[in-house]
Amino acid sequence: MTDALPLLRPDWPAPSNIHAFSTYRQGGISLPPYDSLNLGDHVGDDAQAVADNRQRLLTQAHLPAEPLWLQQVHGNDVIDARHWTTAISADASYSNQPDQVCTVLTADCLPVLFTDRSGRQVAAAHAGWRGLLAGVLEKPLACFSGRREDILVWLGPAIGPQQFEVGREVFEAFCERDNAASRAFQQRDADHFLADIYLLARQRLAQAGVTAVFGGEHCTVSEADKFYSYRRDGDTGRMASLIWISGK
Repeated sequence: MTDALPLLRPDWPAPSNIHAFSTYRQGGISLPPYDSLNLGDHVGDDAQAVADNRQRLLTQAHLPAEPLWLQQVHGNDVIDARHWTTAISADASYSNQPDQVCTVLTADCLPVLFTDRSGRQVAAAHAGWRGLLAGVLEKPLACFSGRREDILVWLGPAIGPQQFEVGREVFEAFCERDNAASRAFQQRDADHFLADIYLLARQRLAQAGVTAVFGGEHCTVSEADKFYSYRRDGDTGRMASLIWISGK
């Protein structure tokens, strides 16, 4: 079946019953500065345009059900999809049931999708630097049964290592947790560093026993024709990253 929307699909060895992708910014009806497939209903875009874009996602990307949208707060709470409710506050969701579409919204933060080699479990997490520090990747992993070496992870489009400037307090916070985190930072001056959020995520996952990690090659800031970027534009839309277990 051909996708009617342009979609970024993971290049990973997930089982055939696992479906996952991130959206690009194209394919919707939102006007600038949200042009065009803005899926965020909290960024100032016209509500009807967002509703139309979400309907396009549902139908044109052949979703089995409505995405389980979260009210993301840069924390580490993870919900079981069976207990999802509208506007629930969390930054990750987990499911071991078919056709529950775990979903996160991003525009520079890192979307992280999880599954296992048996295709029986999935999760999606929204990971900014605060969430990474708080354990937003470890919390979904704790929901998974089975061996950590059987978990597959895909890192979706996020701000790249040449664009993500942070202050010394961020550098020090990560290094206090793990000295190896210093390898993910490039010092620019006394108080500013460039951070590699992809490497930071890989380090946290490796410490948790997960090394089958894929993706991490895009930059939302520099690829303006493909992705929204809050760091670049301020007022802007949001992409979605979704994963589910097929019930068919």
